[in-house]
Amino acid sequence: MNLNKLKVTLADLKRGQKGTIKDVSSIYIPLKLLEMGCLPGNSVELVQVAPFSDPMYLNINGTHLAIRKETAVHIVIECSNE
Repeated sequence: MNLNKLKVTLADLKRGQKGTIKDVSSIYIPLKLLEMGCLPGNSVELVQVAPFSDPMYLNINGTHLAIRKETAVHIVIECSNE
């Protein structure tokens, strides 16, 4: 196990941080997000956060998406502790 890696949810990312999607609780994720690439193994970057932290503007494998924080907490990512 690499100690430099930390598992967090997408909602925990700070602006500019990148990671890799590790798990998606599909029961809480709209099918459209899965179709647009919100799948395990894809890279993700938090581009911007709207006022009051909702919604979050993401870049997932080159696709730009805006998702609500209540959805982001169900997407587990792995990011480096840099």
